[in-house]
Amino acid sequence: MPKANSGFMKPMNISSDLAAIVGNGPMPRSEVVKKLWEYIKKNNLQDSADKRNINADENLKKVFDGKEMVNMFEMTKLISKHLS
Repeated sequence: MPKANSGFMKPMNISSDLAAIVGNGPMPRSEVVKKLWEYIKKNNLQDSADKRNINADENLKKVFDGKEMVNMFEMTKLISKHLS
């Protein structure tokens, strides 16, 4: 049986801006996304009209290139810049 792609589970270094939201790394990308969603839900940052959109607070604006709102698909692209 072929081994699953472990690239997704590889621990990544996290920028200080992203670490302020999800905690210090390194951690796998999947864990970063999970913790980011926990933060979004805990702080009620999903747009009430369209749940696919996230309203950024001051912490998220640093990760989202200063944008006030991003959609969930754009979010994964933007957090990639904060992982190495």
